[in-house]
Amino acid sequence: MTQHHPDSHSLMEYSAGNLSDPHALCIRLHLDQCDHCQSRVDTLDSLGAVLMEQQASVSVSADMFDHILARLNDEPEIPPTAVNKAGNALERLVQSDINDLPWKRQLADVSVFDISHLFPDQPEKVVLQKLAAGGKAPAHTHRGQETTIVLQGAFSDHKGVFNQWDFVVLDQEDTHKPIALEGPDCITLSVLSAPLKLTGTFTRLLNPFIS
Repeated sequence: MTQHHPDSHSLMEYSAGNLSDPHALCIRLHLDQCDHCQSRVDTLDSLGAVLMEQQASVSVSADMFDHILARLNDEPEIPPTAVNKAGNALERLVQSDINDLPWKRQLADVSVFDISHLFPDQPEKVVLQKLAAGGKAPAHTHRGQETTIVLQGAFSDHKGVFNQWDFVVLDQEDTHKPIALEGPDCITLSVLSAPLKLTGTFTRLLNPFIS
């Protein structure tokens, strides 16, 4: 069961079609496995359709945005389904099972597969990251925003445990050192607006080589 979800603003932007393709993909992958968030997006889509129909005759108040957010937060929790939908949007995009990709080892426990080329008109870097089961990623912070969804396995950091299909957004205020839990390797999809910044005593020397 997913415990970490996109916030209400992100779901509104997704419903309105205002997100970049990589960010929309992250949310789509989460929605495919989270009935609760899918219900919230369905509500937003319905509200958006009503507003579109009535915008010519109805003035939208300045606090409409806050009312919609409040309504979303009041939505009842919906029991999740146990179905793991095969052939998700990412695997169709890369035309491969994520475990069979030509991973490039970056550090001892960390491998990456850059898929930014699949989004040629987007400014963000889009990368799959694999952290070996039980392995540790180097301590780092972020020069910009990083949106991540867990595709396989799980990891923990100072904020808690992030399981499959959990969603997390980090920025310059966050410094963390993810540790993969035992079991399958932890694979995540991340969208970065700027390169991360290593903060460890020795790994920070690698910063000039991180793009």
